[in-house]
Amino acid sequence: MIRTVTATRYVLPLREGGSLPAIVEADDLGIYVAKFRGAGQGVSALVAELVAGEIGRALGLPVPEIVLIEMDAALSRNEPDYEIRQLLKASVGLNLALDYLPGSTMFDPAARDAASAEEASLIVWFDAFTQNVDRTPRNANLLVWHRRLYLIDHGAALYFHHNWETMPSKIESAFAETAHHILLPWASRIEQASAHAHARLTREIFEGVLDLVPDEWLDDGRTALTPAQKRAAYADFFVRRLAASRIFEEEAMRAHAQLV
Repeated sequence: MIRTVTATRYVLPLREGGSLPAIVEADDLGIYVAKFRGAGQGVSALVAELVAGEIGRALGLPVPEIVLIEMDAALSRNEPDYEIRQLLKASVGLNLALDYLPGSTMFDPAARDAASAEEASLIVWFDAFTQNVDRTPRNANLLVWHRRLYLIDHGAALYFHHNWETMPSKIESAFAETAHHILLPWASRIEQASAHAHARLTREIFEGVLDLVPDEWLDDGRTALTPAQKRAAYADFFVRRLAASRIFEEEAMRAHAQLV
């Protein structure tokens, strides 16, 4: 299950990235980092954020709690910033948010942050599986909180769903972008990560994650597919990509070997 909360206060914009996230307060008194459907990447980025994030959780990776967050039209009325006001107006309805981790810092090897071989390998495997292009030294999307890594910002994953016709060609992609992964230097146990992932991930897991996605996010008018058909297409993609995982695993091991 995934909780639904209602935003009560827009606190602070976070200017990083194209998704224009912000810190907001909700009616459960929680503080969240909200991702808006009205941002340039649209609801597809929210789908990727939710689906990839919950697959990561199924693998046992640390991902902040993900919630659905309702944005009311009234939230924008007293916002003086024109850009933010327009974003909030375009985001009325269900959006997505992650639990805010106060005091967390971005993972930075220059600050002597490091990862274990097991954790780094599983995260590199996971990002190759979901085709997440956005975990690089330029934009780590990894937070260190209480000395533990947390994975954030998966909106750039599953990029085939911006052009569904490309999906079949992505199933057996080697995902060469792994060479730029910020954790690749520590990822010496890809084969162990693969065994762990294959033991954890099943069609039932994928279907359960996809059932969390609101129909309105899947019915975006870009294709003739119904929400049910899109869920089935996503599930089929994941099952087939898992079966072909050796292709991107070998790419990851080759890229790691070039570093050592």
